[in-house]
Amino acid sequence: MTTPSAAKFPDRESRAWHAMSVHEVIAALDAHHNGLSAEEAARRLRIHGPNRLPEMPPRHPVIRFLLQFHSVLIYVLLAAAVVTAAIGHVVDSAVILAVVVINAIVGFVQEGRAEQAMGAIRAMLAPKALVLRDGHRMTVDAADLVPGDVVVLEAGDRVPADLRLLHAKSVEVDEAPLTGESLPVAKSTAEVPPETLLADRTDMAYFGTLLTRGTASGLVVATGEATEIGRIGHLVGSVGRITTPLLRQMNRFAHWLTFTILAVSAAIFAFGVLVRGYDVGELFLAVVGLAVAAIPEGLPAILTITMAIGVERMAHRNAIVRHLPAVETLGSVTVICSDKTGTLTRNEMTVETVAVAGTVFDVEGSGYLPEGDIRDRDGAAGAEARRARLRELVRGACLCSDAQLRQAGGGWRVEGDPMEGALVVLAHKAGIEPARDCAPLPRIDTLPFETTRRMMATLHRDDSGGVIYAKGAPEVLLGLCDRQADPAGESDLDIAWWHDRLEEMAAEGQRVLAVAFRRTAPDKAEITDADLEAGLTMLGLLGIADPPREEAIEAVRRCRAAGIRVKMITGDHGATARAIAVRFGMAADRVVTGRDFETLDLPALARMAREVDVFARTAPEHKLRLVEALQSCGEVVAMTGDGVNDAPALKRADVGVAMGIKGSEAAREAAQIVLADDNFASIAHAVEEGRTVYQNLKKAIVFILPTNGGQALIVIGAILLGLALPVTPLQILWVNMVTTVTLALAFAFEPAEPGTMARPPRRPDAPILSPFLIWRIVLVSLLMTAAAAGLFAMAADEDGSLDRARTLAVNAIVACEALYLFNTRQLVAPSLTWRTFTGSVPAVVAVALVALLQIAFTYLPPLQTVFATVPLDIADWLWIGAAAAAMFLIVEAEKAVARRRRA
Repeated sequence: MTTPSAAKFPDRESRAWHAMSVHEVIAALDAHHNGLSAEEAARRLRIHGPNRLPEMPPRHPVIRFLLQFHSVLIYVLLAAAVVTAAIGHVVDSAVILAVVVINAIVGFVQEGRAEQAMGAIRAMLAPKALVLRDGHRMTVDAADLVPGDVVVLEAGDRVPADLRLLHAKSVEVDEAPLTGESLPVAKSTAEVPPETLLADRTDMAYFGTLLTRGTASGLVVATGEATEIGRIGHLVGSVGRITTPLLRQMNRFAHWLTFTILAVSAAIFAFGVLVRGYDVGELFLAVVGLAVAAIPEGLPAILTITMAIGVERMAHRNAIVRHLPAVETLGSVTVICSDKTGTLTRNEMTVETVAVAGTVFDVEGSGYLPEGDIRDRDGAAGAEARRARLRELVRGACLCSDAQLRQAGGGWRVEGDPMEGALVVLAHKAGIEPARDCAPLPRIDTLPFETTRRMMATLHRDDSGGVIYAKGAPEVLLGLCDRQADPAGESDLDIAWWHDRLEEMAAEGQRVLAVAFRRTAPDKAEITDADLEAGLTMLGLLGIADPPREEAIEAVRRCRAAGIRVKMITGDHGATARAIAVRFGMAADRVVTGRDFETLDLPALARMAREVDVFARTAPEHKLRLVEALQSCGEVVAMTGDGVNDAPALKRADVGVAMGIKGSEAAREAAQIVLADDNFASIAHAVEEGRTVYQNLKKAIVFILPTNGGQALIVIGAILLGLALPVTPLQILWVNMVTTVTLALAFAFEPAEPGTMARPPRRPDAPILSPFLIWRIVLVSLLMTAAAAGLFAMAADEDGSLDRARTLAVNAIVACEALYLFNTRQLVAPSLTWRTFTGSVPAVVAVALVALLQIAFTYLPPLQTVFATVPLDIADWLWIGAAAAAMFLIVEAEKAVARRRRA
């Protein structure tokens, strides 16, 4: 055996191994049918390294925690904490810091897990592999495999590296984790053209896939990061997670707010020093009070808590959120790119149509539940005779199958090939118990499925003689049949009728199996290919499909009504994808395959991506390019998936949604949301919840900002007029951090508004505050300023007590907030209804709690000492109530004007 140089294999990952013959691959790798020697394998292991993916160094937990503070709004809050501590208000500073730290802890727990996707992919590595070394079979650690090793595989084995098949007998491989193909793929050793897509490379077995049938041996052509799975790992590692629309909006809002606060504070400070001649130290403390008044200290806490409550709600609807802002992002989604198998469909192969001579039957029920009716489509006379032929067809299909149906975990599962499992389920629906009714015909011999033969056959014997049943590709079996079983017995084969039925089933996206039989001598003991060359009798055709979830059909309809475009991406063939898409009401007149992606640049791909709803035969990089193309058009994209091949696109999408039951660990780690039931309908529920979260956040912001605006205007007015501050910085913090946050939390529990899913998605570039809402904030700020300043001035004129006047002013602000809470529950609709004041228990509880807090603030001696407050009498409270009621009515009048203008 020759010794390859160390530089022989660096380009192995770029080789088109599938296009090379077995001899060419062996020569290129300097390998041998009998495997490598132990010494050569050890030498190559030193060159290429272990058969595992390189580990990405994780970010240190301290770094991850510190990054939670990387926000302009957080910087403003930290600056406020430093300033308040500097002026001696240590308690106030501690409260601000506590809010910031709690917010960071929640973010630290919820985020930063995407890096684990590489580790999840790595965990899929098979621990052991059966190889040929020195001409002998031996078991080695899969990590020790090297290019040139010969690996031996049997049914049930997971492929431990990328293999070029040397030998394949009746081999089928489940490639769903890699390609999304819903059915196992038949494999052979014949090379395929270089341009063949990954899903169609029938001479290759890729790492992480599963051998479901047959035996094989293959030459290792790639290990570790050079495998297809490794390439996907590189894609996952190179894809950056983008920020969400809400975080982008909040970041812009924080920048704007910071600039405004600093500019106004600087201007007021300059005015006070240059125009009013204030003492610099005294004025600085006043300006600090202005900054504290203007900063919405409670906003980050409200933002986090509202999204956290949305997370809890979504968990009850089978959507588990791993990345907190993803809750809100779902509400702005404009496109959902959905995997087909297992998400839109059940991932349980089902016989939907049966054809026997002259009759077509429709099969009810879906999935592996062995219940459902079989209906004669035309219902003509002689139904019993036709059903007898149906039962004969179904029994023959079961006899020529190896799958078993078992009950497990409250459901049913198939052991063996999914298509054969569908035949067993059909038998139960036809009233046949396989274990009982097939026992009289024991199997004598089997001719396994081969890709060259494209059929499987079994030999059986009973008291009347022997019989061979064959099932396989219809075009093959029809060519071997000259007779057909019909209700009257047997007749000449009506080839045109069978071809018409075959085309009908294929047009519906069904995989079609044909079943035929022939009688043999009673003493026949084995099957040969000669037994199947001619003289068979056609029993019938079976149309098999992965049926759509009924609830998913309704969910797609709801999404479309909400202005969300649903696009289906699958590894299946175009005809299958088109048929499923039609059932979901998608535009299926054009189906784009992964190969079409190769010839398009980003602008052309973006145009195509917006126009087309169905994408078939896609590879991992195609899904990633599709997401990026849609995002380049300004779309907010949610991507669903379950396989390793979906991980890069899941990570890149605005919201990655992985399947929790049948999804791979790599997909779950790359996604922000995991569906506990693998159901597309849960995505529609999550979108509705996301829209509700955003609406509630907007209400909370519209509620909080007028309080800050009103307090800031009071401080500005006092400085400009050279008067005493109507509220102290400590009192401002009480209002901002205690009463305002308590009241604003009620919005986190607000239910979805009627028509939430009838509105189109909001534009990703739309500001969080519209001009109308900005006007509302300004109006309410002025009204709160007028109420607080008016009562402050009235009390100061009465007895000159600054403490009483400030106590009145603070309570006036809080009372206005309490009634404004009910204004804001309906941003435009009228709030003068009984339901507004009683329809939200959290709102009533929040107002009652704030009332108790204000009583304590006003009358408890410890709080009087801290906040410099004094007791108020009944007349004072009546003035406060009147001021709050006046503001409530003015806002309602403004809403009525707005409704008329909109109408």
